[in-house]
Amino acid sequence: MPLKVTLLGTGTSYGVPMIGCECEVCRSTDPRDRRLRTSVLIDLPASDPSSNGRNASAVATAVRRILIDTSSDLRAQALTHQIRRLDAILFTHSHADHILGLDEVRRFNRLQKEAIPCYSDGRTKADLQRTFAYIFDEHTPKAGGIPKIVLNEIAGPFSLGPADVVPVPILHGSRPILGFRIGSFAYLTDCSTIPESSWSLLEGVQTLVLDALRDRPHTTHFSLSEAVAAAARIGAARTYFTHISHELGHEATSARLPRGVELAYDGLVLEIEN
Repeated sequence: MPLKVTLLGTGTSYGVPMIGCECEVCRSTDPRDRRLRTSVLIDLPASDPSSNGRNASAVATAVRRILIDTSSDLRAQALTHQIRRLDAILFTHSHADHILGLDEVRRFNRLQKEAIPCYSDGRTKADLQRTFAYIFDEHTPKAGGIPKIVLNEIAGPFSLGPADVVPVPILHGSRPILGFRIGSFAYLTDCSTIPESSWSLLEGVQTLVLDALRDRPHTTHFSLSEAVAAAARIGAARTYFTHISHELGHEATSARLPRGVELAYDGLVLEIEN
């Protein structure tokens, strides 16, 4: 059975429309131009629970649903897509638009009656412990509930249920962060450089979601032309651009992209054979 990948948000840290902006894209009536903060949900095929645990001992039950990043729009995304369960969370990095929805995990804890394992690089783990210090402080009042999570530091490829997760080191400006590959699918958001050592990790990818902020160059994100060049080198059959600013309208931009390349949009669902 295929992976099902739902793009919950495809916008920048500002979102689109931006507060106080009257540009054409921010005033657009095309629903594909309304972009929440970037995040994706991955639904895995059913698996034998006994296959869990290889380098992922914190996972005690069958993993079926993986979230990448707890965006600051997580509550709205969960309501829109009727998300009622999360089995694991992967973090690309710790910038605000990628982590500030973490407190919403409280509701999933209530529904599932268990802690949720989270996976990140060492810097992001430390940032989460600092930013959300109340989660880890035994003196925090519990009356309102706090997220119950288990932080795991990624040291290399690992397994979640039936999925082999390959971390792909990339650069967000000067900061090393992580993309992720599962089978023939790869997700690289907030990317300005793919280090030479990471290209081999992307060989054979057939469905790619890749950062493409705007036409103009940016210090911490691929521009549209840089993303097109990276997509061509990776050679996926399908490439979708994400983390899109209000400078790129969906219809007009997609019309000038190469065959097999288009802008993603909130709610886009990808079925991926692995």
